Amino acid sequence: MDLLLNDIRTCTFCEEHLEAGARPIVQVGPSSRVLIIGQAPGRRVHETGIPWNDASGNTLRKWLNIVPEEFYDPGLFSIMGMGFCYPGKGKSGDLPPMTPCAGLWHDRILEKFQSQPLVLLIGQYAQRYYLRDSYKGNLTDTVRAFREYSPRFFPLPHPSPRNQNWLRVNPWFMEDVIPALRAQLELLGIGKQKEAREALTGDY
Repeated sequence: MDLLLNDIRTCTFCEEHLEAGARPIVQVGPSSRVLIIGQAPGRRVHETGIPWNDASGNTLRKWLNIVPEEFYDPGLFSIMGMGFCYPGKGKSGDLPPMTPCAGLWHDRILEKFQSQPLVLLIGQYAQRYYLRDSYKGNLTDTVRAFREYSPRFFPLPHPSPRNQNWLRVNPWFMEDVIPALRAQLELLGIGKQKEAREALTGDY
């Protein structure tokens, strides 16, 4: 695993296409109970080298009902994207993930797990890639059908502040999906201590 992670973190395969240069971001542990597959690092994550170290990460941890100490424990969570490097800025947000990353690295990472983790598929790029023919054609219908993909996959929208309107028009997500997600994590022995739970009322 250490050799694989070194290969990933020193990868420059797409560097000529990356305005900020190559800086692959990944967190993987062979005993992780949960694997989070997102889109690609944002600018802040690229600068710090810490996955989900931004407003989206704060929201995601609240959805999961965990604190950063749990999130950044590779014994509990592995984290990778469909793209490992910050792809740069587009007209209406970040550019799509670089496409070679999944083919280069995902299978090599997946074969290192000691047992099958719960895979959280965040956003349409991860959902299309992993759900294939069972993808419902759009993110909303795919997330709504989350029970169909259990126990291996759990589809989620991206927790970006840009998606606040989606959350408002789809109240079933917080009412039905998030409680089911937290229950599934509890079955895996993942949950916060009382004092950490109280801290969720504020920002990290």
